[in-house]
Amino acid sequence: MNQAIIDSKKAVVSEIAQKMKESQSTVVVEYRGLSVAEVTELRRNLREEGVEFKVYKNSLAQRAAVEAGADDLTKDLIGPNAIAFGGDAVAPARVLAKFAKKHEHLVLKSGIVEGKVVGVDTIKELSSLPNREGMLSMLLSCLQSPVRGFACAVKAVADAKDGGSAEEAAPQE
Repeated sequence: MNQAIIDSKKAVVSEIAQKMKESQSTVVVEYRGLSVAEVTELRRNLREEGVEFKVYKNSLAQRAAVEAGADDLTKDLIGPNAIAFGGDAVAPARVLAKFAKKHEHLVLKSGIVEGKVVGVDTIKELSSLPNREGMLSMLLSCLQSPVRGFACAVKAVADAKDGGSAEEAAPQE
């Protein structure tokens, strides 16, 4: 085999392995049966969430999985697969699971979440979580609630004292 071809394949394997290591979440899906329009729609949805979606030769993806320390992922890299890489741990799973509900030909297989190989059940659980902004909003709401309650209690005490002192200061007849 030509050395240039071997070198280019090694570069692709390294690229995939690096993406698997650096991504917060990597999801493998089978897309057999999706039309070109459906794949285009899926790519657009993923791109809006900052998720990269690529199709690689399975042999190269399998080598990359081993190189990335995700040997268990190789069993699912058979057939027409695509891999979604996300900087957000939830975004790829959420977008792909939502799309799979409407398009039965898209099959979630497995993935890597924060360096750990996970099955389809974990991916589906992740898909039910809100995105990063949604989680931050929920956290902020939880943090604000006790502060708001304390502020209301302080205001009620202050109002009670003001009301009580106003009655005492009023001239008596």
